[in-house]
Amino acid sequence: MRRWTGPAILSYGFRPFFLGASIWAVCAMMLWVFVLSGRLSLPTRFDPVSWHAHEFLFGTLGAILAGFLLTAVPNWTGRLPVTGWRLGFLALIWIAGRVAVAFSGLLPLGFAAVVDLALPTLLGAVILREIIAGRNWRNLGVLAVLSLFVLADALFFLDAANGRVAAQGIGLRLGTAAIVMFIALIGGRIIPSFTRNWLVKANDAARPAPPMQRFDRIALVLTAGTLVVWTLWPMAKLTGIALLGIGFLHALRLARWQGLRTMSEPLVLVLHAGYGFVPLGAVAIGCATLWPGSIASDAAQHLWMAGAAGLMTLAVMTRATLGHTGQTLTAGRGTVALYGLMVLSVLARVGASVWPDLPFLTSAAVLWICAYGGFAVLYGPSLLRPTPGKS
Repeated sequence: MRRWTGPAILSYGFRPFFLGASIWAVCAMMLWVFVLSGRLSLPTRFDPVSWHAHEFLFGTLGAILAGFLLTAVPNWTGRLPVTGWRLGFLALIWIAGRVAVAFSGLLPLGFAAVVDLALPTLLGAVILREIIAGRNWRNLGVLAVLSLFVLADALFFLDAANGRVAAQGIGLRLGTAAIVMFIALIGGRIIPSFTRNWLVKANDAARPAPPMQRFDRIALVLTAGTLVVWTLWPMAKLTGIALLGIGFLHALRLARWQGLRTMSEPLVLVLHAGYGFVPLGAVAIGCATLWPGSIASDAAQHLWMAGAAGLMTLAVMTRATLGHTGQTLTAGRGTVALYGLMVLSVLARVGASVWPDLPFLTSAAVLWICAYGGFAVLYGPSLLRPTPGKS
């Protein structure tokens, strides 16, 4: 690695983006609570629900994706990571996007969209450059999914520009589909690999199925097709049937990875738990489509957005921070508490749709704030200080 002698937070991509994402996840949720209570009105062109959805999907998750990819791609390609003031520039662009969206009611919507789309677009350009230079063609699939994520954000703005509720539009579904595809693609690589490493270290003879076998490739192709159908025709009966089908496939895929053998190490187990929300969400959305009234569609979709995305991002952020800052790869009590808070937040959010008269929605928000806020408190110091023995 090139030596960086400036602030430690700019020495690797995961540092500014993981810390920024966790802080913004807390701030955005607190703002959302104040908006819901009528104590605050944001000067944004989005309706309140759409702003809330956008800032989690494209704001918080967008930063976490940036941090993950800027850290992982150098490992995939064998090339040097983006560091220093170039990394700081990318982080500032992300912050500018959050400000532009929040104040988009006072700005030309097209300008706000350009500012918000700048980070994922530049991130795609960086990844493409690294893939070409490193001839790492197998990761073009990651770039393709990122491109769909950028397109989804643009469509979200287009819905708002046309006066539609963007939280119910094609942009939100496409963005959600892109995140689910990211989890299916990247999770299918890292979960069996990390599980195998831990089982070997624990002298356990069990082994997960190797990543990306024929079964996995078939599951990914069928998942991609189903997500396209869900994005375009969310209420079609065929869509519901297809969602139930991929739910079964991903449940079977998860079972092949020996997650139950990792009960004694939450840092590994949480990856399996987070991935488990992929089939749960698919089945729930499929049921909501085929049998309206069986489960609220917003609750079902939150199993993907808050469950799979929320828990998987916490799992990846904690593991990557520990590993890249020279700490032992094991989850302490505080980290386990973060995982538990996130799971409880998802359950409370689902409960809010089933029992709207009970304070589940507020509970979900508070638990969410505690989970991401806890990450900032527990892992922030490690993200801000240099790794021992490195710049």
